[in-house]
Amino acid sequence: MPESDEFAEALLDQISVEINEEKEIAELVSRINEDGSFAVEFESLEDMADKVFTEYRGLVEEFTGMPVPDSLRLDFTNLLDFKRLKGRKVFADDAARGYVDDLFLAVAMQDKDKIAGLVTADTARYLVYSTYAKNYLSQISTTYGDILDDVIHLNRFVLDSYPKIILYRHGQPFQARAESVRSGYRGALKMTILEEIVHSVQRNLQATNMRAVMDVNSINEDCARMILDLEAGSASDLYEYMQLQTVPDDFPLAKKANLFFFLDPNFFLAQQLGPDIMTYTGVRIDPKISLMAPHLLDVYQRWLGPMQAHHAAFTVMEGMAEFAVQSILDGDADFENYLSTFMGTDPSSYRVRKNIGRDFTAAVSDSVPFETLDAQPPTTRELRDPEAYTKRVLA
Repeated sequence: MPESDEFAEALLDQISVEINEEKEIAELVSRINEDGSFAVEFESLEDMADKVFTEYRGLVEEFTGMPVPDSLRLDFTNLLDFKRLKGRKVFADDAARGYVDDLFLAVAMQDKDKIAGLVTADTARYLVYSTYAKNYLSQISTTYGDILDDVIHLNRFVLDSYPKIILYRHGQPFQARAESVRSGYRGALKMTILEEIVHSVQRNLQATNMRAVMDVNSINEDCARMILDLEAGSASDLYEYMQLQTVPDDFPLAKKANLFFFLDPNFFLAQQLGPDIMTYTGVRIDPKISLMAPHLLDVYQRWLGPMQAHHAAFTVMEGMAEFAVQSILDGDADFENYLSTFMGTDPSSYRVRKNIGRDFTAAVSDSVPFETLDAQPPTTRELRDPEAYTKRVLA
């Protein structure tokens, strides 16, 4: 079997748990719909979401002091289109845009031949973007919604299915438990739509994050091409020096792929230098590795700046949204029912979860307007020192 086919099979195998989960959800919903003892009806996703959206866009404007775009709207997105959306959320430059879209569609369709063709067409891009496909598409059945270009996409497959499944798994008597599940369903929509409306007002943060991620991905492509271009002897020496898992010599592409996945800056630098890498101004690596891969250190140095910009922007984007959820939905009965019926937790446990972005937002929110937080994002160092950020932006 050609190595490209092996790569395609491996990628599909890595998301097999998600694929099986999707099949189980569809089969269970079909069984519920055929079960005459289950007579509970839920309000349609469209009707419930429209009500929440209308109410919460005003609440977000009041809470953040920032205008929600007039063009913002909801879309009730089917499973295939939601997977394609996740591909569009992988920010790539114009040269790679079509490749990423093709890859996500091929994986969503489980088209092994198409995936193998993409491996052959541009192996470096495959190494970079297949990781996104694996990570993004292995979480679809736990993702309620996402936003792109002033459209909040709600995952119809999940949101139409979960209320029935949750109530059905509770067992008889269904009617006795129906109202708490209905309430939890509303709570799930409140949380999801509220988060995405907050994201819609983060115009500068979103743009900053997108530019940074495009730069990171372009540099990661450079890293992959550099490793693929290594002479066989240098690649073997480097492989042996790092004591990576043995790969037969007749699988040269697999050997270089393993090298890339190990030397990928996000993995390698975090492994070597720890999470504090996000506050460093420069990096150093083993001189022997630099000798065998002479351009690697330059790649890492170029990667550090945009990666830190992405980390800071994304952390604040998510932190602002979670802070808004905790503040606006504090004491909301529907949200509390969502936590108990959908998540199996409680408000106290939810509030004490560690979240750097939320804690940072909470720390600066009394003195720094949300508009300023969007316009002047913190550095990675300031994420750990909210007082330093406050002093800078209010000076």
